Amino acid sequence: MKENMNKKLSSALRTESHHKKDIDNDALRLIIANKELEFQLIEREKRAAELVIANKELAYQLNEKENRAAELVIANKELAFQNQEKENRAAELVIANKELAFQNVEKEKRAAELVIANNKLAFQNKEKENLAAELVIANKELESFTFISSHDLQEPLRKIQTFSSRILSEEYNQLSNKGKHYFERMQFSALHMQALINDLIAYSRTNRTELKYENSELNKVVGRVKLTLNKELKKKNATIELQQICELKVIKFQFDQLLQNLISNAIKFCKPDVDPYIIIKGNYVKYSASNDEDFILKEDYYHISVSDNGIGFDVQYKHRIFEVFQRLDQKNQYEGTGIGLTIVRKIVDNHKGIITVDSEIDKGTRFDIYIPAK
Repeated sequence: MKENMNKKLSSALRTESHHKKDIDNDALRLIIANKELEFQLIEREKRAAELVIANKELAYQLNEKENRAAELVIANKELAFQNQEKENRAAELVIANKELAFQNVEKEKRAAELVIANNKLAFQNKEKENLAAELVIANKELESFTFISSHDLQEPLRKIQTFSSRILSEEYNQLSNKGKHYFERMQFSALHMQALINDLIAYSRTNRTELKYENSELNKVVGRVKLTLNKELKKKNATIELQQICELKVIKFQFDQLLQNLISNAIKFCKPDVDPYIIIKGNYVKYSASNDEDFILKEDYYHISVSDNGIGFDVQYKHRIFEVFQRLDQKNQYEGTGIGLTIVRKIVDNHKGIITVDSEIDKGTRFDIYIPAK
């Protein structure tokens, strides 16, 4: 029985030992499992940390991608705008090229026209040179003629006038009416020829006179002219009104002649039933470059105007009246040679000035003279 108990005890001990071993083994496995679990937990924490970092990196990359995507949208819009601008520039360039081609064609046409114009101008210049040479010859011939007129023709003309006057005074009663008429016509023609010679001499003097400028007051010039024309002024009951005056620097003798011719013209071409009324104005004009279009000369100048209340003329003929021997009236209607206004223009030319005329039939005539002050 004791042996059985010992066996039982021994068996129980073995069982307990086995059981203990099993427990020990289980404990060891549990320890190992716990360590493994702890290691896995640590690894998971590491993975979790890495995953957090990876998620942050991914979130950053996603944000960067979104930024790049937004920038790409803007860039695409900018690229689309630039492409549109390029297309616009290309279209404008096509138009510009067409315009340039048109302009080149026009320039070629203008160049061809310019060649023709230059050839024409060269021809005209040659013609002008020929005319100038002819004019020099004509002026020399005119000077020769005026010299002959002032010397060789004056003496026989004076004799014709003297003897015709003596015949009319001493033999008048012995002449028939027809003879008296012929002698009166002869005297008139002689007087006309004398006036023509005097005008030709005056015109010649405007070419040969020394161009010496002197200070002269307009009122004194008018005073001298009124003394010279005193007889004609009284005969026609003419009035000269000097409304504005200024001091001039002119070729004294020539300027006296200029005003004398203009006033003589106003007296001559007056209305039959109206007394001549002549208005003279003179003023100094200071040039201003800032208001250039208002000045007929582009420098300081004197402006002298002479206007009358005479018969006037058709303004379409205003350029003809300055030509030598040109007259707008019938030769037997008014006395004169047709040289007076030619002398006026020549004197203005000698002063490097400009003369203009404005007129209306039955309403008078106005001459405007512009002479550089320098």
